[in-house]
Amino acid sequence: MDNYTLFFSVLLSLLPISELRGGIPYAYFNGVSLFIATPLCVLTNALVAPIVYTFLATFHRIFHTHWKWYASFFDRFVARAQRRVYPKVNKYGYWGILLFVAIPLPITGAWTGTLGSWILGLDKRKTMMAVFGGVIVSGLIVTSLVALGVGIDSVFIKRI
Repeated sequence: MDNYTLFFSVLLSLLPISELRGGIPYAYFNGVSLFIATPLCVLTNALVAPIVYTFLATFHRIFHTHWKWYASFFDRFVARAQRRVYPKVNKYGYWGILLFVAIPLPITGAWTGTLGSWILGLDKRKTMMAVFGGVIVSGLIVTSLVALGVGIDSVFIKRI
């Protein structure tokens, strides 16, 4: 295990497409134990929600104030999204966000869950808790799939 592998695992866990679905397997197949890879990638991927909220709030405020075309486009986009998606979000609530983030498939991760919650104007703190719960479940699923894919006995033994 070297610092490059850990750095790249963290980077993969922060990126929108790969998230921890890429970080955990990358770390493991480059010699990092799942006992280290899973918590590292889960905690890194959990940072996505506050990063996204901070980024979106800052840039949205700047863009919405200075660019009228952005304000017009964004307001129409949000109104349309709320009409189409809000009944489902209202029905399933934050449990729906947790389950959406927990599914370890492309576009169903912390980035999309947080972005969708922000667009719909959902509570920031509750969203972050739901996203964190989903990231934990997703991390456990990915870790289990990696463990089953290579054999349980070899997961906990240091690779040579």
